[in-house]
Amino acid sequence: MHGHQHGSSAGRVLKWSFSATVAFVAVEILAGVQAGSLALLSDAGHNFTDALALLVAWFGLYLENRPADHVRTYGYHRAGVLAAFVNAIALIVLAGFVFFESYKRLLAPRRVEETTMFVVAGFGLTLNFAIMWAMRRDQKHDLNIRSAYLHMLGDALGSIGILAGAAAIRYTGWQRIDPMLSILIGLLIVWTAWEVIREALNILLEGLPKGLTLEAVAEAMREIEGVLDVHHLHIWSLGSNTHALSCHVRIPDVPPSESEATLRRLNAMLAGRFHIEHTTLQFEHADCEPIGIDCVIRPRNEQAGDSAENHSACDPVD
Repeated sequence: MHGHQHGSSAGRVLKWSFSATVAFVAVEILAGVQAGSLALLSDAGHNFTDALALLVAWFGLYLENRPADHVRTYGYHRAGVLAAFVNAIALIVLAGFVFFESYKRLLAPRRVEETTMFVVAGFGLTLNFAIMWAMRRDQKHDLNIRSAYLHMLGDALGSIGILAGAAAIRYTGWQRIDPMLSILIGLLIVWTAWEVIREALNILLEGLPKGLTLEAVAEAMREIEGVLDVHHLHIWSLGSNTHALSCHVRIPDVPPSESEATLRRLNAMLAGRFHIEHTTLQFEHADCEPIGIDCVIRPRNEQAGDSAENHSACDPVD
């Protein structure tokens, strides 16, 4: 129920933000052409990609809340992550365009109307802060929303730069400040995109979730009553805030009722301490000697010529 409420509220914020951003892009393009300001036009381009980012983020959020089916057995959790990755790549491409146009304007500076720059940038800054405030909670636990949030943060910083640049142009008359501001905006674009790209790639490549270590999780599992050892431990993310775990757990030769109690204790600890709620745990009763938490383990009597049945519990499964 909480997931659906989160998706509904975040979806409304994204749709409202998209509409407001598109309207501002139109205003900024007209103002940039009238003022002859490359900084405003660059920021309009940045805002246009932000509008696309908000649209893609909304679509990704919609897919994230679709249930699993017979084909997508994990559901669509990574749709939002993929959307964030595409958004970040688009930002990098935009930054390249901004750098190119800024270089040309540095070689041939043009007169700009700093008053128009100041008014439009001030309005844009207000809009950016309003959207960021609306996203402040959802962006903490959803990479897709955080991608859109970082777009807005980059815009806000760009607007602050334009405000400062407009004031500097008015009092110094140095027209090259405008393309220099565009370069700074381009650098901000790259900065906002890089962190999203890195985190999205880690999820798409099934890397260890941020803030977790295999050693810490394995040690916590070994502390559970009834657990002798843990190996073949894998932890990954299905989406921005959905983690999964699979491993082999060595336990004593006990009745099924006791192993069931151990399983409940493990799942409760993993969910409460590490926020891992999707687990696949394989219990082993064989007399095995662990090599490491992420390595293969084998029975001690392997060299004595075990039967195929004895090997099956501890032989490699990868």
